[in-house]
Amino acid sequence: MADDAPATSGAAGGAVHTAGDDHDIHHLVPQQLQNVSRRSTLTKSAFDYTIAVQTGGANTPMSAATNRHSRIMPDLDEYFVGPRDLEKHSKLPYFMQMHGSVLPRMILPMTMIGCWATLITCIHMLITPLAVNNLLLTVLGFVVGLALSFRSSTAYERYSDGRKTWSTLSVQCRNLARNIWVHIDERHDPLNPQVAKDDLLAKVTALNLILAFTVSLKHKLRFEPYAHYPDIRSLVGHLDTFAKAAHREDNYVVKKKTPWKTVGEYLGMSMANSNPRKELKRSALPLGNLPLEILTYLSSYIEETSVNGTLKNPVVVGQVLTNKHKVGQVAALTDCQASAERVLSTPLPVGYNILISQIVLLYVYILPFQLVSALQWITIPGTFAAAYIIIGLASIGNELENPFGNDVNDLPLDQYCAELAKELDVLSSVRAPKFSSFLTEGSSKVLWPLSESGVGEWRERSEADIRSALRAKVVVPKAGRAGIRSRTPSVKDEVSV
Repeated sequence: MADDAPATSGAAGGAVHTAGDDHDIHHLVPQQLQNVSRRSTLTKSAFDYTIAVQTGGANTPMSAATNRHSRIMPDLDEYFVGPRDLEKHSKLPYFMQMHGSVLPRMILPMTMIGCWATLITCIHMLITPLAVNNLLLTVLGFVVGLALSFRSSTAYERYSDGRKTWSTLSVQCRNLARNIWVHIDERHDPLNPQVAKDDLLAKVTALNLILAFTVSLKHKLRFEPYAHYPDIRSLVGHLDTFAKAAHREDNYVVKKKTPWKTVGEYLGMSMANSNPRKELKRSALPLGNLPLEILTYLSSYIEETSVNGTLKNPVVVGQVLTNKHKVGQVAALTDCQASAERVLSTPLPVGYNILISQIVLLYVYILPFQLVSALQWITIPGTFAAAYIIIGLASIGNELENPFGNDVNDLPLDQYCAELAKELDVLSSVRAPKFSSFLTEGSSKVLWPLSESGVGEWRERSEADIRSALRAKVVVPKAGRAGIRSRTPSVKDEVSV
């Protein structure tokens, strides 16, 4: 970001950017719109400008965030580390795609199985018979199939629960943002115009807190407990939180991985994977619960608006906070956090994982003994093919067990948060609409397709004409012109079919 960039405020950033401070998330708007009041003529159509041209091609945080998606070929990290970008589309058939495949995790076990099958086949063909009865293949095959079915179903159930939880979270965030933007008034005092600006900035800050909650929950689910990450730093940097107090300068330092560790992670070797809770253990100060602290600030804002009278409707207050009949939207966000943490912290019991892994390996390593008498040298590729199917199902189950991680097949939480940020930007881009204002504009064709006239023209007619037209509207798709005229003689000149 250039140091001479103008200071602006955005719906998703909320912080005022000053020269030389490149840590605040903000949005640059066209020069023509900077001096336009949101209370007057600013509408959605006014945003039909090319942002890059109007800002002179400045390297803004928004443009930096899209650089990753603008490159033609991803690097190695982006190809094997996810989650997948839902906006990208591959024309290759599924059996030819590598991005998202668990094949890299299977290279090492498949190599070992291939060597084992070759050894058993060579001994059987050249030295001494090692074949066993094929009845063992049938009995063990049923057990292995049952174990893999159980493993796959439980893994996908956790993946589905994670997606449902985040979908509920998105719905509650949209509802809460809409209630804040529409139902909380902006006081206009001719003697003190600063009050209206303060109310507007407070509402924008509240929307930022909603976005900050989702982003902080994403980091919490990925065992990233601090508040210095680029996508949340400007949203919560002004808040007094435990995550901010526990931050140290060495948290900015990204430790380089050795080549062996990097290759081991790509191959899915458990000994190469670091403990994801390592950051939690290293902190010398309490880390707190950042999403919960953000909701506390958001609840205090709702309480303040209820006290100062800008949130007048008690029903909306009950919907936002809580009431006797159902959980409020702020409380529902807490429920979503608890549901996501339940999915994360309640994996399949380790005893099941150990037993299923042992069953799979035992079956695969016994397989050459059962195939060698019938297939002879074909036992090597036959064992390899069978092992690919069995180990592949086990590997995809292991990857789906934690849907909130950074694997290719995990949920794209970064993209979900970015979509929510765009929706909040759209919501706050114009002043909250007043129904009475666009009702009297006359452009709404309230009785279309019966009539092309707008609200303004129908307001000049009698109530009897309006009700007669409403009755005639029921038969518009079926009746002809004559039938409609006979039902509405007073409005026959306006009827259009």
